[in-house]
Amino acid sequence: MDARTFQAHLENDLIPFWNKMVDYTNGGFYGYADSTGIPDKASDKGCILNSRILWFYSAAYRLLKNKELLSMAEHAFNFLADKFYDSRYGGVYWSVTADGMPKDTTKHTYNQAFAIYALSEYYQASGSREALTLAYDMYHVIEDKCRDNDGYFEAFSREFNPVSNDKLSENGVIAERTMNSLLHIMEAYTELYRADHFYEVGDSIREILRIFKFKVYNPDREMCEVFFDKTYHSLINLESYGHDIETSWLIDRACEVLEDKAYYNEMLPMIKALADGALRNGIDTQHKAMNNECENKVVDQKKVWWVQAESVTGFYNAYKNDPSRTEYLEISEQIWNYINRYVIDKQSGEWIENISPDNTADPAQALAHPWKCPYHNGRMCIEMINRLSMTA
Repeated sequence: MDARTFQAHLENDLIPFWNKMVDYTNGGFYGYADSTGIPDKASDKGCILNSRILWFYSAAYRLLKNKELLSMAEHAFNFLADKFYDSRYGGVYWSVTADGMPKDTTKHTYNQAFAIYALSEYYQASGSREALTLAYDMYHVIEDKCRDNDGYFEAFSREFNPVSNDKLSENGVIAERTMNSLLHIMEAYTELYRADHFYEVGDSIREILRIFKFKVYNPDREMCEVFFDKTYHSLINLESYGHDIETSWLIDRACEVLEDKAYYNEMLPMIKALADGALRNGIDTQHKAMNNECENKVVDQKKVWWVQAESVTGFYNAYKNDPSRTEYLEISEQIWNYINRYVIDKQSGEWIENISPDNTADPAQALAHPWKCPYHNGRMCIEMINRLSMTA
């Protein structure tokens, strides 16, 4: 693999696509684009999408030093601060209308986490103290209103009264705690700690790592359980391959940013085992790509865009942890080849969300929506550029 191929995709495909999504009339970015990339200017705007766009432009600016990228990041930041942030009760809304009026005022921990992640990256790109202050405001919202002594709860009303966690539950269960939210709280706190090194944030990261090790990780199966009740009883026999490989490298990153060798040594067996389990169980050996998940021993062979992105980064990270395991490097390269062949939309440069097991795709799939963003594929490019450049 060559860093230049990832940089070319980032600069020539992903950035130009998302530049077309900017809403100069109402602020922020359009919340939806159809299969041809045409935005729906009247669509609601989700905070997760806006936060991920803010993170993307901030991180891309830090890599490429292009002032236009910082300007786009500032545009996304202003909309988050002015329209998504709830100055009365704290935290950010789930969604607003196209012109920025509150639409779904649910306060979800996952959503707060992505705002922290984006604001922390934007602070590092711009030096904006307002962004850092907002990030800490949401850190305290999560720590003060969204957790108990055992970890994090997830879904709340605008006033932070508990509500059903339907937004982060699926597969026929309603979970009080999810591996997915915990992962992205850790990810957000990692970026906040990198930005400011406040000791309380570091302590929160260490606590989350302990929850992963002792409550979420299943060492017998080398995987993370996915959906839980409040006592961490797993609610479903589900293995999410993309989340496992993403968790592997994000835990590695958290330990790296903490600069805590003891914690890294304690977590390394789990980091390696999650990558090993994903390689052993998740790979479609015929097409050299990552399957979606396995529920009750039935494998979903759909190829989901974000799963492929996290697999490229995650397996390369596993290879760097143990260069004798060249199969990790090989599968990272093979999945990148699969992405180029089947996942990247040749007209728009964005990625197709879902590829069927026979490598065909429904042509009507939207290229942008509240969950479809430049975060996973953009981050893969940025991570691989940085990692491959270090070895060049």
